[in-house]
Amino acid sequence: MADYYLNRVAQPTSEHEVHISTCSFMPSIENRIYLGNFYDCESAIKEAKKHFYKVDGCYYCCRKCHTR
Repeated sequence: MADYYLNRVAQPTSEHEVHISTCSFMPSIENRIYLGNFYDCESAIKEAKKHFYKVDGCYYCCRKCHTR
């Protein structure tokens, strides 16, 4: 299991990225939303969609859920 966070700031392609807490590309504290502790990125993405319509997994830490 891992702690997942959502970036409040959208990417240039308009989606908000989901990150694992150990990711080198984590957003700053003021720009992230704690999603919870999940077994997989799919569960974190589902939770993130409660905050923003367009979400995507980080290419580096959530590659399985990265779609763009």
